[in-house]
Amino acid sequence: MEFIQDYFQCENCKNKDFKRIYNFSLRFHRCNFSDDLIYDKLCDEIYQCTQCQKTYKMSQIEEGLLKIKKMRKSKESE
Repeated sequence: MEFIQDYFQCENCKNKDFKRIYNFSLRFHRCNFSDDLIYDKLCDEIYQCTQCQKTYKMSQIEEGLLKIKKMRKSKESE
């Protein structure tokens, strides 16, 4: 059985290596039944190209992988 492995690549420099960057924050808001502030802890995950430093959200990477999958499936059906 033959295997084909395609990588998500940076659209700027075509690099396939990324590092994960985390941002931690608190989001405050008021609630109708209280004057106290309520907060949510947030952790944003960003991926940065190790060559050109361009950043991607996970949703952008998933979209890119979906395009690769569609491309491979269309080539197989030809």
